[in-house]
Amino acid sequence: MSSSEEEKAAGANGEQRLQEGEDEGVLAAAMEQLAAEGVRALHARVEAEWDPVLQSACQTAAVRALWASAVRDPAAGVLAGERHLRGLHEKMRRDERTGAREVHGVMIAVRTLWFDARIEAAVAGLGGAAQVVLLGAGMDARAYRLGCLKDCAVFELDFADLLDMKSDILHEAMSSGNHQKLTMMAKSLTRVPADIRDVDWMTKLQSCGYVPERNTVWVLEGILYYLHHVHAMQVLETIAACRTSACTVLLADFMNKNAASLSQTMYHFYHDSPDLLLPSIGFSQAMLSQIGDPQAHFGLLNHPQNLFDKLRRLPRTVEINPEDGTPCRRLYLVEASASPDDHTTL
Repeated sequence: MSSSEEEKAAGANGEQRLQEGEDEGVLAAAMEQLAAEGVRALHARVEAEWDPVLQSACQTAAVRALWASAVRDPAAGVLAGERHLRGLHEKMRRDERTGAREVHGVMIAVRTLWFDARIEAAVAGLGGAAQVVLLGAGMDARAYRLGCLKDCAVFELDFADLLDMKSDILHEAMSSGNHQKLTMMAKSLTRVPADIRDVDWMTKLQSCGYVPERNTVWVLEGILYYLHHVHAMQVLETIAACRTSACTVLLADFMNKNAASLSQTMYHFYHDSPDLLLPSIGFSQAMLSQIGDPQAHFGLLNHPQNLFDKLRRLPRTVEINPEDGTPCRRLYLVEASASPDDHTTL
């Protein structure tokens, strides 16, 4: 099945799940993975010790688990934890009962599918064998679920405590017999404990086997806006500098200013024109999509008045929706690339 066919199928399945009300079965399947006492104990530590930013990784995993008809991720439930699964499930049920224009989690589900599709396309464009680096990897499990990574070396970079907890949860789940066995899809998976706000994160990545001279796909999903401007720009410029050694593909999502203003304590970095920013720091081209665009829809946004379609109809320069006076809060999905053959300079 081609990538486009898979996207259509995923969208159709997502619609069907909501129409048939299969929520209880999906939740039950996810909860079954959490039956082991050791897994529950680890998630109790997560709830007690992790701040909201770290716990957002579990919230994202909960979306992948409960949107299971659209996103295939056998590890999502056990990585999410009971509290996040039940919380999201109740919100989704309420949205379905009230006929909400957007069901909770749909934006993350679409974002996940967009990154999946663009990773597959980028890897294929690089000949099928590449390094794939996930910065701020959180509870990501693509190394276990994307077949396109079979010839790829995957690196997950995040805080040491998070990566240790992730490894412990997966190990405990696999040992308990309550979870289906995970199959490694990637050629290799290396977890790199590092803080991308520190200047030495690239050095730590290289010490774990990353080779700058090899073609690389960089995945920055749900991470940039948690950084302050100086740190986000340092990360982007560090990646852009890799173009002098090998082909470089960047996949990232950006909030605009209005979106970042939703939480001034959690969100910091934003940019209203990332498709202009990235070429200015060394990328030769950048393609921008918004949630709801043909390549970022996947059949999951079906209400005729859904928020994302409304935003798409307004020019990106419009900050206030003239229809209802609300701020235009946008999430941009951006793919950029560069290679040693490009003549763009910093």
